[in-house]
Parts: sequence; structure tokens; C-alpha cells
Amino acid sequence: MANVEQIKALLLSHLEGDDERFLSIALQVAAHEARSGHGKIALELRDIVARARKQSQTARAVPIARGRRDSSGLLVATKPSGRLNDLIAPPELKTRLERVIREQRHLARLKSHGLSPRRKLLLIGPPGTGKTFTASILASELDYPLFQVRFDALITKFMGESAAKLRQVFDAIDEVRGVYFFDEFDALGSQRSSPNDVGEARRILNSFLQMIEQDYSNSVIVCATNHVGILDHALFRRFDDVVKYKMPGDEEIATLFRSRLKPYVPENFPWSKLADPAKGLSAAEIALVAQDAIKELLIHDYPKVTLSMLEAAIADRRAMGRYMSR
Repeated sequence: MANVEQIKALLLSHLEGDDERFLSIALQVAAHEARSGHGKIALELRDIVARARKQSQTARAVPIARGRRDSSGLLVATKPSGRLNDLIAPPELKTRLERVIREQRHLARLKSHGLSPRRKLLLIGPPGTGKTFTASILASELDYPLFQVRFDALITKFMGESAAKLRQVFDAIDEVRGVYFFDEFDALGSQRSSPNDVGEARRILNSFLQMIEQDYSNSVIVCATNHVGILDHALFRRFDDVVKYKMPGDEEIATLFRSRLKPYVPENFPWSKLADPAKGLSAAEIALVAQDAIKELLIHDYPKVTLSMLEAAIADRRAMGRYMSR
């Protein structure tokens, strides 16, 4: 149960009208109960806090651990609205994400049998293939806030400061239930034996390895990288699942174009003819191609988007990609 200091802090925050501090202390009590083996009580307290926040919060950026630590700027909070059906990806990938969502929704039942749901995910694959979108989908499906970790605020040149900031992020993970997204994770998790490595980078990685292994919160941690080859091998066993993303295949290419262009093209449009020209483009690049074609239609007052317009937009996107890769 709550200790005397926590009860005093709860009463003071109530008297001062500091609702956020009150709820943060309540989460500290829940964390204490979880560490004491009272998982059911801890889960009930966290759910009550989550309901209270949902009723009182408006759509705004949420500072982490306010009233306990001033960590403003380390996290950017949003409330996504996408769904898993919005992700155009191979069935096997969506099945793995469905499993994560299903286990999270049955968290209490799994924990009552001494089991933990999947909640630490590593997403790997080329840019623009849906990794960031996946983090927002998980948050939306689970009705959690999405907290994106800002590496520009986390990583500093001063010895020990980055590890201290990382500790603040993991305190928030423990205190505020949500989906926490580490994008471009290779900036944090590159191999400790890298020839470009420095002592501070090793300390940050070692701190992350220790913190993620010792994390027993109910939050979901999602890390994403485009450069899996440079990740330290010790990282992989810290994750519950590794999900691999690929460039869209023929079927995904047609589906991506159809989902964005159907109102703008003639009936019986030959979607399959876009597979070869667009092969090798990411889902994000295909979305940009579709946007470019729609802009052309609106600016020039064309009646419909044609196959030739899309082929021209694809060629333009490829030329831009070659220029940027030099």
C-alpha cells in the first residue's frame, strides 16, 4: 500500500489543485504495488488513472512526469486515430501486429497466470515502409497516447547527461502508460565495437540495455531502424518481437495507389500496370506520387488522373531519389 510520504503528497497535490501531480503520485503507488507482487491492484490503479486523464485532458502536448521531474522536450505526445486496416502490408506482418494488440488487450489475464504480453518491439526495414505508422496504429488500437522520443533532445555531448535524460524517459514509461516510440534507433543502439564509437556512446547504449531489461511497466516500447546491420547484437534479446518491413510487392503497390486515387481515376483503371513502373518505391514514395498526380489534375483542371500522368510522376520521384542518393 501507499507509504506515509505518498499519502501526504497525494493530499497536498489535491489541496493545491495539481491534478497531474496527483495522478503521477497515484502511478508511483501503482508501480510500488506491481513491484510488491500485487499485479491486479497495480493494474486497477493504472486503469483508474488512465480513465481520469482521458476525461480531463484536451488535445495538447503532454510533459512527462510533471511535478516530479522537469523533462519537457524529451517526448512529443500525440493521440493517433489510425487503425490496423489502414496499414497496407503483407498478411504475415499484420498478423504479428494483431498478436501484439491482442496480448495487450488481455494483459490482466496473462499477468494473472505469470505471463507478460509482448510490449518491446523492434521494427526493421527500409525508410518509408510503415514503421512510424505502425507505432501510431498500436497507440490508436490500444487507446494509448503515443510518445515519440526526441533524440535531438536526448543525445548531448556532455558526459553522463544523455544517460540521465534516458533515465527520465524510462521513468515516464513506468509512470504514464502509453506507446513510446524510439525512431532512428540506430543513433542510440549502434555496435559498441564500432570504429567510430566513443566512450559516451558506449555509456548510453549500456544504459539503454540495462533500463529496457529492467523495465516491467505496462507501456509498449517500439524502436525502429533503417540500419539493422549496425545495431549491437546484445539489443535483440531485449525485445519481445522483431518485425521486418519490406518494399511493397505488386499487390501492395496496386492497393496503395487504389486507396489514394480511386475517386480521381476512370472506372476500370488498370491498377496492375503500375506494379512494374513503381517497383522499388516505398509506401511513402507511392503516397507522394499519388499526391503529385492529384495536384496536376487540380491545377490543370483535368477530368481524371491517367496512367501516363502517374508514370510521369513515378519517373519524377525516381529521378529525385537518384539525386538524393548521390
